[in-house]
Amino acid sequence: MALRNIIYSDNELLRKISKPVVEYNERLWQLLDDMKETMIKGDGVGLAAPQVGVLKRVVIVDVNNMFLELVNPEIIKAEGNQYNVEGCLSVKGISGYCNRPLNVTVKAFDRFGKPFMISGTDLLAVCLCHEIDHLNGKLFTDIMVEEYKPKNKNNNQNSKK
Repeated sequence: MALRNIIYSDNELLRKISKPVVEYNERLWQLLDDMKETMIKGDGVGLAAPQVGVLKRVVIVDVNNMFLELVNPEIIKAEGNQYNVEGCLSVKGISGYCNRPLNVTVKAFDRFGKPFMISGTDLLAVCLCHEIDHLNGKLFTDIMVEEYKPKNKNNNQNSKK
């Protein structure tokens, strides 16, 4: 495994549509392994291949101690609504409120080309939608309703002068 460089929102590659994976081989497996290491190092909960400069329809998510690899993922069902704060390893210094489905069902393939479906709710639904958006050249900032501004707990009362 190897760390890959995460590209940032000013890179036009993040605005391109990713191509489907057609070969399930060692190159794909290496990409998935590298993406996992890169996501962990970046303290993320998801990562899409375009974020490491690869325009392939590949995403990983790690939510609630459940690590998923999804190749050629497609949302086939979305229901409900949730309004939460999102951030992104490719968007530095900004987080914001977004509307996402509460529940989603995704069909995808594993690293060996075996099809599967997964349904997710709450944070898993957000992560699946967020990462699949990357495959279509979209960032969370495109749907962000408002920027999240954390409140300063100390209100500068404890600052030393």
